[in-house]
Amino acid sequence: MPTPLTALLFLLAGCLLASANANTYNVYFLGGQSNMVGFGYQNGLPDDLDEGIYKVPIFSGASKMDENPTGGDGKWTTLTVGFGLGSDFVAGEYVLSDRFGPEITFADELLKLAPEENIAIIKYAWGGTALLDGVSGYGSWDPSVRKLNQYDYFLKTVRNALAARDIDSDGEPDQLVPAGIIWMQGEADAFESQAASQAYQENLTNLMRLMRAAFRDNTLPIVIGRITDSRSGQPEPVMKFSDTVRQAQEAFAAQDPFASLSTVTEQLEYGEHDAWHYLSEGYVLMGRDFARRIHSLNKATPKD
Repeated sequence: MPTPLTALLFLLAGCLLASANANTYNVYFLGGQSNMVGFGYQNGLPDDLDEGIYKVPIFSGASKMDENPTGGDGKWTTLTVGFGLGSDFVAGEYVLSDRFGPEITFADELLKLAPEENIAIIKYAWGGTALLDGVSGYGSWDPSVRKLNQYDYFLKTVRNALAARDIDSDGEPDQLVPAGIIWMQGEADAFESQAASQAYQENLTNLMRLMRAAFRDNTLPIVIGRITDSRSGQPEPVMKFSDTVRQAQEAFAAQDPFASLSTVTEQLEYGEHDAWHYLSEGYVLMGRDFARRIHSLNKATPKD
């Protein structure tokens, strides 16, 4: 029969082993509208992706129109192609498509930049959504409206994701550390509403403040993806107020010491018959630039 001291030593050893098996994950939120959802095709991905990306945990909230109670539903699973256009969460399971967004090469690049880091992704995005309510037929992120909308789905996604105790299903509790917000949105506010475009900087600042609050870190690094205008072969822009929103995004990043503006979008091409969404290569380049910028921000502002 073991002595009380021996039993205590066995208990302590078990606790230490459990602690050693537990993982700490740096968690990144990817959000916005359709160019964050992702229109890339599977055959447009590079061949040299790190196999480790397929072990990266992801929680992708179900993308829905405003006032749909299932918006933001989801669970932790592992990253793969299919969390782009056409993906859904139905009856407790993901229904994946053949499309991808920036999340694939975002994870790949972070694994290259910090191979010792465990990363996890939370994603919620819905196409056509604006920051100002009432200017888009696809919904808004306006936190002031009294109805279920994209902001509520963001909160639901994040709340459920952070409440999980074992995101990698290894039987041990994991520690989730918010590490950054990546935001790709603005086309809807730039399209035809002068009021939305003129209010964009204020609305973006307020939304990012609330998003940081949801992660309980008011210095959480933020990368803003700058919108571009395809012009679709015409002299006039597709989005009437795109310059106003672009200037607002630049001003936000310039005034926030923990933010960065990703301008890789200036290099990206649009489809021949699509004036709104980038080609597959665009999502590859976008994800990599988002990763480099958020990694640089985190190195410049290390947490205690």
